[in-house]
Amino acid sequence: MVQRSNGHTVSEMTVHIVWSTKYRYPVLQGDIKVRCRKILMQICEAEDVLILKGVVSSDHIHMHINYRPSQSISELVRKLKGRTSRKLQQEFPSLNKRYWGRHFWAIGFGCWSSGNITDQMVNEYLEHHRKPEDQDGSNFILE
Repeated sequence: MVQRSNGHTVSEMTVHIVWSTKYRYPVLQGDIKVRCRKILMQICEAEDVLILKGVVSSDHIHMHINYRPSQSISELVRKLKGRTSRKLQQEFPSLNKRYWGRHFWAIGFGCWSSGNITDQMVNEYLEHHRKPEDQDGSNFILE
């Protein structure tokens, strides 16, 4: 994985994102698929997002990305969906017949954080750092 760092922080933020075309129409084929992929790569490069893996299927997109902690996933997906929708509909007039309302993507998206540790590993780490005196409330413990 890719660790990002600057003068004050170190992070490794990764997420799996999925969204689909409106009505799940299988329009991401041929030149449209190739262009969509290229636009997504350009947006990610401009936003300093690293694509770890991505798949453009005929009716949906899967992306596994690495992003900065200052970035919002919902804002990033808004940019990915908005810019690809606008550009694809401008460059491929045939899409306007199917998407007459200018809405190329379905509403919403799915996202799942990913990484190299589990919840169990975090809990074990925190339990390991707990001291006997923590029982009397001398340290801040959340349970």
